[in-house]
Amino acid sequence: MKNTALISVAVFLCFCSAGAARDARFAGQFYPADKRSLSGFVDEAMAAANPGALRSSALPGKVLGIVVPHAGYSFSGRVAAFAYKSISADYDLVVILGVGHTMRVRGAALLAKGYYETPLGRIPVDEKLAAELIKASPLFEDLPEAHANEHSIEVQLPFLQRRLKNAFRILPAVLNTDNPEDLAAIGRIIGKKLKGRKALLVVSTDLSHYPKHEDARLVDGALELALKTMDPGYFQLANRVLLSRGVPGLVTCACGEAALTAALSAVKEIAPAEFVTLKYADSYDENPADSPADRVVGYLAGAFVVKEKADPYKMSFTIDQRQSLLAAARAAVARGFGSSEKMPALSSAGAFLNLPAAVFVTLTEGGSLRGCVGTIEPRMPLFAAVDFAAQNAAFHDSRFQPLKKPELEGVKVEISVLSRLEKITDAKAIKPGEHGVVAVRDGRSGLFLPQVWEQIPGKEDFLSELCSQKAGLERNCWQDKKTELYIFTVDSFKE
Repeated sequence: MKNTALISVAVFLCFCSAGAARDARFAGQFYPADKRSLSGFVDEAMAAANPGALRSSALPGKVLGIVVPHAGYSFSGRVAAFAYKSISADYDLVVILGVGHTMRVRGAALLAKGYYETPLGRIPVDEKLAAELIKASPLFEDLPEAHANEHSIEVQLPFLQRRLKNAFRILPAVLNTDNPEDLAAIGRIIGKKLKGRKALLVVSTDLSHYPKHEDARLVDGALELALKTMDPGYFQLANRVLLSRGVPGLVTCACGEAALTAALSAVKEIAPAEFVTLKYADSYDENPADSPADRVVGYLAGAFVVKEKADPYKMSFTIDQRQSLLAAARAAVARGFGSSEKMPALSSAGAFLNLPAAVFVTLTEGGSLRGCVGTIEPRMPLFAAVDFAAQNAAFHDSRFQPLKKPELEGVKVEISVLSRLEKITDAKAIKPGEHGVVAVRDGRSGLFLPQVWEQIPGKEDFLSELCSQKAGLERNCWQDKKTELYIFTVDSFKE
């Protein structure tokens, strides 16, 4: 049996390398093998999908790309239909970024010649584009063996065949590296090649794998918001942070993390855009008979849509959410005095509370500072960062003695959620009262929150105190070109 299997694979690879079709390997497994049944499922699923009903402005502009799941059609096909329903029918090129489930690849493994086949017919590979990509960077390789037993590309094709009415070509690629520089380069090169063409980018990925139904909603909701930032680095960070929380059963947040990361870079190269969610469900929602609620896979359908003034997702807080975070900070301090309350792996109070965030917690007593500690860069979910900062402000701020229990009732809590740091080259860019500032030089750093302007309103005094008091450097270090300056804003709220 083993020898027969090896011979079959060898014959398959010979056909692929000669430019023959990559056959419909998963017909009859992931989707119907019968042409009529397959067409019927796809057409019915797209007829039932209605992305525009989800919001009045669901698709405000041209669709550059879509995100679609790739499980068996009985699980994710109806979700995928929402993405395919959202696109026009006039693309002549489709670049599909899928997942390399079966073998490790360095960059983007292409099927550079021949065809992909389904029961609905053959789709030719854009051999010219494949050759251009391979020439442009060694990160692109012609690796038909990476496609031989891979379903993430194949399951997308029947939807494309039924949706696109004109002849079209595909450029299929599978990815699984986690190297951010390589993924950024892959995305940039693809974006440059697609700019100005009637091309669609398809990202084939499922979301969370194997948590329980309730936890999948929290993980996938946070990852969806991370996509809305349109920031590849932040998206990868969100994956790492969520996976580190020890959610029972969770083995990955997105099997297509590499494809999504590269796609974010590609879209940014093509045009200003935003990510629009069209449909979310998990395997239990779609097929409860065959998917238990305690072990699910998440599915997302969405679109990258051109928007002239695309504003990335920004955290904003309702009054209830602010009160919840302030209460969490106070509870964190109380645990330092022996409270038995434990912090959960994820917050159920809102998906964005599980996004990575940089946070400072400030404690005051009688109007005077009693402790202030936080993180400059996002490394934990927002709710966990508040917990960490509150405990450290209470007990580990080296400027003060640890808080004593009788003081707790008289202490007031303030939370400052930081935006991402922006490096500047001139202090003229700093806006008094609006910007917080970080100064870095020779391994030392210091930070002032925007609230400090209330005590030090003059810019020169503000920056001089930042250098000397917080960074331990000479007062005029902010004028030295060797000193790196970063600005940020905060969303601040207090008891």
